Parts: sequence; C-alpha cells; structure tokens
Amino acid sequence: MSFNLKLAGAVAGVAILVSSVAAQAEVLFWSTQAKPVEEAQAMREQVLAGAGDVDYQPNDGGPWLTRLNAELQAGSGAIGVLGALHGDFSAMNPDDLVDLEGMMSGSDTFNSLAKLGTDNMQYVPWMQASYIMAANKEALQYLPDGADIDALTYDQLIEWAGNVMEATGEAKFGFPAGPKGLKHRFFQGYLYPSYTDGVVRTFASDDAVVAWEKMRELWAVTNPASTNFSFLQEQLLSGDAWIVFDHTSRVAQAFNERPDDFVAFPAPAGPKGRGFMPVLAGVAIPRTAPDMDAAKALVAHMLKPETQIATLRATNFFPVVDVDLPGDLPPAVQAAGDAVAKMSGAADANPGLLPAGLGDKGGEFSQLYTETFERIVLAGQDIRTVLDDHKPRLQAIMDASGAPCWAPDAASDGPCPVE
Repeated sequence: MSFNLKLAGAVAGVAILVSSVAAQAEVLFWSTQAKPVEEAQAMREQVLAGAGDVDYQPNDGGPWLTRLNAELQAGSGAIGVLGALHGDFSAMNPDDLVDLEGMMSGSDTFNSLAKLGTDNMQYVPWMQASYIMAANKEALQYLPDGADIDALTYDQLIEWAGNVMEATGEAKFGFPAGPKGLKHRFFQGYLYPSYTDGVVRTFASDDAVVAWEKMRELWAVTNPASTNFSFLQEQLLSGDAWIVFDHTSRVAQAFNERPDDFVAFPAPAGPKGRGFMPVLAGVAIPRTAPDMDAAKALVAHMLKPETQIATLRATNFFPVVDVDLPGDLPPAVQAAGDAVAKMSGAADANPGLLPAGLGDKGGEFSQLYTETFERIVLAGQDIRTVLDDHKPRLQAIMDASGAPCWAPDAASDGPCPVE
C-alpha cells in the first residue's frame, strides 16, 4: 500500500544530512506532540533510533511556548528542533524560524501551508491525522454509474446514498450529529471549503447558501437516527449505516473487527475542491538553535520513510511522505492511512485547517456552526435568514479572540472578517 505523495526532490538532501547525523551534538527536540508516556517512550526508543544524540522533550502548549519565547528573546538557547501543530507555528513570527527550503516532505498542498503565507518553508510537514469516509462493501453495488469511490463529488455521494435507500428501503448514510459527534468539523473542514473556499470570510456568502442546500439534500438520504450517532464505527458494525463520515479513530473498531467488510475512502469534492481537515503537525528549527547542522539532520531523519512508519506506530498519526505501509499494522490503520493519503494528495485537495487563535472562544465558534446546522437542516428554517442572523455573532467571536484567518480563507491583518 503506497502513500501517493511526492517527496519533492528531498531524498538526495535527506541522505546527505542523515549520513552526518551521528557526528553531531545532542539536539533538544522540543515538541507539543506525542506527550503521553507511552508515545514519548516510543518516540525516544523507536522513532529517534539512529538519529544520533537527541533529547526528546514533549510539553503542553503553554510551557512549550514559554521556553521557546524566552530563548528567542534572549537571542540564544538550547532548543534545536520544534515539533508542533500547524496552528502553533502560524501564531509565530516567521522571522523566528529557519527557512527549510529543499527539505519539503509531503504534498504540494501541505508544503504550501507550511510556508505560512511567506516565500519560505517555515516548517516541514511531519505527520497528519484526519476525518474520512467509510462504507460497508454491500453499498458498493449502488455507486452511481462512472463514479470513482476515491474521487467522489457531493452530488455522487448523495445519489449513492439515495440508491442505497431506494434498494433497501432504509436511509443508510450515517452522520455524527449526536451530542458527542464531531459534526462541526464536517462543516468547518469539509462542506464549507468544498463549496465556499473559506469558513469564516465566506460564512454567510451566496456559496454558503448553496452548501447548506446541498447539506439538506444529503440529510434527506441520511438515517434520521443520526442525531444520536457519535462514533460511527458502532453503526457500521450494526448495519444501521452503510456509508459514513467520521474521524479515523472513530471508525477504527469496525475495520479492526471486520476488516474484510468495509472500505475507507476520501471525502467528496464540491465546486471549490475536495475540502478536508488535516490535523497537520510539522517540525521546524528556531533561529536560536545552537547547532544548525545537527538540527537539520534531525529534521531529515524525521522524513525518512522508515521513521514515518515508526512515527505512525508510536502516535497513530499518518505519514506525509511516500511510504509502503507494512502488512502487520492494524487493519484500521492501513485502511484509513490509504484514504488519508489519497485525500491529502488529491489534485483538488482544499484543506480547511483546525481553527487557530480562538483561545477560550473555540467552543463558542464550533457551537455556532452546530446551531446553523440545527436551524437550517433539522428545523428547516430559511438558509439566508439563519446565515444573516448568525453572521454578527461569528464576527463578535473573531473580534473577541483576535484570531486571524486560517486556510482556506485568505490571510487577514487582525481578526478574520466575516464578509
């Protein structure tokens, strides 16, 4: 099984850098990722094996940023390599990170995100997680004519779910609309990017009206009990849903228990591309790193295919480079990994990143999208009226948090505007 992502010519440079790593000094790897004891131990003993003398130190976001800022302000420090989520890096001053051009790791989409709106590689994509589609293989016979399950459109998904409903007499599309479901991430990272090429700026746009009309069409072929569904692996296993959307971890049990019964595949595409929400982590080098050669060698080590597979085993985050997954991985990892790779590497990939910079307004932000769904789709209220009603509330959240726009919205100076 191959991750169809390009290494962007980095292999030669990686080999040169890795060959010299053993001769380098100890590197402090300061990370917000792989914090649980078991993951941190696996990072040290497996992922970083052969990387030379590395001190891997995971921390919560607060302490991570406090020490980093102290070193940057002092103009010197001990941190050699940073590991963090895209949102952590996007909040930094680009001048505080070393340009890593030539060490690009993943798809053109991810490499573009890693430039953070500059001309330089601010960080190198390291690992990813995401949300995917999954289906019972019984549903495959009802795919629309000419449809490619790895390149579906929203119209084809709706037609497919309609075909299943007509054939079985039951609506078998499953959506995580329950109290603990991650429905808000679907709207923020999938529906809105696919139809509006944004999520905040475009919240009340005419394209957003079309998006919610499409969501109504999808809901018409959705199992109405979805308002109680939160982990769709349960409905896949019970047969209450044959086609579902959910986080990779929330369909894993179905694939691990009955791997031959289910298939995983990318989210569908709309007029503005194949919206998807990657949880993207990267590695970067602060300008105060004490040994640039050793730091770059460690970054190069993290991109080696064998290191990426070891990282997957340690963290359940998927590779961002082209690798062949070994056969001894759990079925859920193999199935989801292939779907994530196809989705992030698609020519029409349009990532809608996790909200960043919202602070304590994050819950209120997501609740607004949930309420929009409840009013438009569940209560059948007028789409334009609801969007116009919620628009000032969304702007108030952005103003109170001060959060600038994130992809796919165009960058902003100051709080992201709701246009």
